[in-house]
Amino acid sequence: MEEYRSIELIAGQPDKTTRIGSGMSKSLETLMIEFLRKSVDLFAWSPSDFKGIDPEVIVHRLNIDPLARSIRQKKRSFGVERNRVIEEEVNKLMEAGYVSEVQYTDWLANVVVVPKASGKWRMCTDFTDLNKACPKDPYPLPRIDLLVDSTAGYELFSMMDAYQGYHQIFMAEEDRIKTSFITDKGIYWYNVMPFGLKNTGATYQRLVNKMFRDQVGTTIEVYVDDMLVKSRKEEDHLGDLQQAFDVMRAYGMRLNPRKCTFGVRGGKFLGYMVSERGIEANPEKIEAISKLQSAKTLKEVQKLTGKIASLSRFISRSADRSLLFFKSLGKAI
Repeated sequence: MEEYRSIELIAGQPDKTTRIGSGMSKSLETLMIEFLRKSVDLFAWSPSDFKGIDPEVIVHRLNIDPLARSIRQKKRSFGVERNRVIEEEVNKLMEAGYVSEVQYTDWLANVVVVPKASGKWRMCTDFTDLNKACPKDPYPLPRIDLLVDSTAGYELFSMMDAYQGYHQIFMAEEDRIKTSFITDKGIYWYNVMPFGLKNTGATYQRLVNKMFRDQVGTTIEVYVDDMLVKSRKEEDHLGDLQQAFDVMRAYGMRLNPRKCTFGVRGGKFLGYMVSERGIEANPEKIEAISKLQSAKTLKEVQKLTGKIASLSRFISRSADRSLLFFKSLGKAI
């Protein structure tokens, strides 16, 4: 993977940085830094840095089956540490304006606290019952293999990530009450589109397809909240970025500077390594397989076959080589 370095977007504020590639010419690097600093209004470091997408453009609606019964889950109990995590997270959501307190609701979900890879905890809302009541949105998501294939032959890329992307889209006002969740401190609903809710990916894809309808397939590829600007020639990249930035500015979308990388000749996109040469296997996925111990249980075989399947396009005769694994799964089932 190409090396990159951090740059200050606001002079004298080392906490407000983003990343640029190290493979650009010096002249383009200078212009890129100048361009990004002039575009600092497109970046967000906290929820107070953006207003969200205009509800006239899009909101997330719940298409609940009219025959579905509303369900109020019984409040779960948590230990001291998890209750502290829940209280802190709800306070953050309240401060950001993402949730509001409510007194009565027919739909009520619990929160769950799950461990993160870092060892810390993450609070999520258990929308299982609400999701079951909502038919699947048939809006098509792009095929990942076609998106990554379309990056071959381009000299320069910029990988961009929206700041808390789902939270930039508001919930439809009449549906907010249905997203209610309960904690020890009270009952709250979501003002913005939450994670874990069914069909949110389709809503987000609708938005980005509308936003970038004139650029998708030529200078931009977008899969939900993963965005990539691509340029055939290095000298065209700032112009292509300018077009993308103009669109995001017009719609009120803001980027997470810590998760963006600008002006690289190759990098990770949708789990693959893309560059002008074409598509390559993600080294992290290869390393993960090489570190696995021999599979001894059904669950371990399933885990192994899943990891191999994600790399199948890079493995000669992968179906034949994996046949024994699939036979083992078939017998177990």
